[in-house]
Amino acid sequence: MTNHTPYRGPLKALILDWAGTTVDYGCFAPVEAFVEVFKRHGLALSSEQVRAPMGLEKKDHIRAIVRTPDVAEHWRVIHGHDCVESDIDAMYEESITIQIAAVVEYSDLIPGTLETVQYCRSRGMKIGSSTGYSQSIMNRLLPVVSQHGYTPDAAVTPSSVPQGRPAPWMIYQNAIQLEVYPMAALVKVGDTIPDITEGLNAGVWTIGLTQTGNELGLSPIEVEALSSDELEMRLGLIESRLREAGAHYVVRTIADVPPILADIEMRLQQGEEP
Repeated sequence: MTNHTPYRGPLKALILDWAGTTVDYGCFAPVEAFVEVFKRHGLALSSEQVRAPMGLEKKDHIRAIVRTPDVAEHWRVIHGHDCVESDIDAMYEESITIQIAAVVEYSDLIPGTLETVQYCRSRGMKIGSSTGYSQSIMNRLLPVVSQHGYTPDAAVTPSSVPQGRPAPWMIYQNAIQLEVYPMAALVKVGDTIPDITEGLNAGVWTIGLTQTGNELGLSPIEVEALSSDELEMRLGLIESRLREAGAHYVVRTIADVPPILADIEMRLQQGEEP
């Protein structure tokens, strides 16, 4: 028998995704990189094909793309054989160079990022992060974003853990580096289903974002061009997918996160857990 006492204290850390959550409104940097890599190997893929596995570690992302039936068949026609691990390794290495340039181009902060981070810090919370990007890519992105005023207390990549999303290891590593526990005192925010499953697997609260990320995949200008009815319809479908994946909360952008944190703390005080 166990005598488990629910955690009733304050939130201690916010773990933020990168592309589509804090930077790169619409999540374009990885899309452009993968479209270009596959083009070099004879395959003209649509952004929809490339976006489908978004949120995974980038080699896993490439692997997921080439395992879809249409892409697998197209690869066989072009190359005369199945896409094997050596092909995936080669494309991954090519993609790193392209993505290093792309993440700088799309490094502008998403509106609300600094305000939400400041809100958390004012409440004594620490800021961590997880990503599908490798350490080499983040080494280029972090200094640029720091110039924009955003520097998380921890920035964990798949390069430093056994496996990327949906495994929980990056969130656990954040908890170690930030020296925070229990996991019920942490919140994960992201724009993809792998973000949500990562958080659920780690036992933390999860908040999904609908408007600024990969699921919608539009720039601020493109969002503004949509009618309010069209935008609401699209965001509603994205919200349904994120909730079906298990997200505890779903909001439009990182700017909408602070009120959710207050609600989570109320639930914690009542003895609820993620």
